[in-house]
Amino acid sequence: MKAIVWTKYGSPDVLEFRDVEKPVPKPNEVLIKIYATTVTAGDCEMRALKFPFILSLPMRLWIGFSKPKPDTIPGTELAGEIEAVGADVKEFKVGDQVFGSAGMGFGANAEYICLPEKPGEMEGGVAIKPANMTYEEAATVPFGGRDALHFLRLGNLQPGQKILINGAGGSIGTFAVQLARHFGAQVTAVDSTAKLDMLRSLGADRVIDYTREDFTKNSQVYDVIFDVVGTLSFSRSAKSIKRDGTYLLANPVNSQMLRGLWVRMTSSRKVVMQTASGTIAALTYLRELIEAGIIRTFIDRSYPLEQIVEAHRYVETGQKQGNVVITVKPINNT
Repeated sequence: MKAIVWTKYGSPDVLEFRDVEKPVPKPNEVLIKIYATTVTAGDCEMRALKFPFILSLPMRLWIGFSKPKPDTIPGTELAGEIEAVGADVKEFKVGDQVFGSAGMGFGANAEYICLPEKPGEMEGGVAIKPANMTYEEAATVPFGGRDALHFLRLGNLQPGQKILINGAGGSIGTFAVQLARHFGAQVTAVDSTAKLDMLRSLGADRVIDYTREDFTKNSQVYDVIFDVVGTLSFSRSAKSIKRDGTYLLANPVNSQMLRGLWVRMTSSRKVVMQTASGTIAALTYLRELIEAGIIRTFIDRSYPLEQIVEAHRYVETGQKQGNVVITVKPINNT
């Protein structure tokens, strides 16, 4: 089968389009023919291993210390069709249209992948695809949708509360805007000029162009500040959050980790910074919202699998609006 092989830590050029062996499902696994996958900012960080020191060491121990283990295939999100099932699989059958995540096992940037029916904590998982989404659209949900849901639930967001989402225009942020509105919150979305119209279309009550306005200098005060992109300053934002408010940090940098611990110890504010763990239940919940027309995805660009290097380069520009999709083969969405 065709797949992307991750040869080193570094620039997009470390990704190679190759022929590799097609996987065979174990008794508890399903074999999925992948029709669509994605490239996220997280994929780019993982490829280059651009993580805070506290995270980079365990990542190297997991993936490979000086370079990825041989024949490592990157990618986490996917949508496709089940081609075969293992002898012990009960809940899926051949022909089921599914979407899901490969988790920390990676492997989604390929024509095929085997995933367990009932995954462990690091193994991702799959569910039946939303009936009103194409494969391309469904492939964007497992990372951004589940991470947004994970953090908003930890933030205990309540109806009527005010939330500011910093870096709202990417994979996580676009779902967070819609989910926060669904939970009854008043949503302020912060990002660059080109992304503001999209954020309004997704339901943001107010948008702020960070290139023209610093939200920490206006008089607005929020119950929750969700920093998706790791640029929040605790000291500068102190007047923008209630004394018992909650910071949600999806991608904290070293300074935020240290400062966040200090804020926890010296104030009544809550600081949530952790790796989100997706569940099948979360996928099912998101599917229900999608099929009810409550949330949707936004796709900026699509690339064929053999052009994944170009997709990574584009995502690294920071101009991505919503999601970048990789099509693995000509897609029939009927």
